[in-house]
Amino acid sequence: MNAHEAQLEIDRIRDAIDRVDEVIVRLLNQRAKYAIEIGEIKGILGLPIYAPERETAVLHHVEKTCEGPLDGPSMRRLFERIIDESRRVERAAADHEQRRTENG
Repeated sequence: MNAHEAQLEIDRIRDAIDRVDEVIVRLLNQRAKYAIEIGEIKGILGLPIYAPERETAVLHHVEKTCEGPLDGPSMRRLFERIIDESRRVERAAADHEQRRTENG
């Protein structure tokens, strides 16, 4: 492979990465929408946002299903951050729902 072909290959791979990133963004936003729905329900039921047993199960599932090249602990760290952001939007939805329910 010469330098020109190598540059074309880099460009092709970067385009593919951009497409994958777009899918990841859509999926993360869908995940956040589900977290908002759960937050609204928890707000109605007065349930706590933080569910350590659920978080542990999600992280275990992520590590178990990770096939690489990222290893389980790397994927776990990524999902810890995703869960933090999901919890943030869930909490906001629960707070909004609780206020709405209280003001009736």
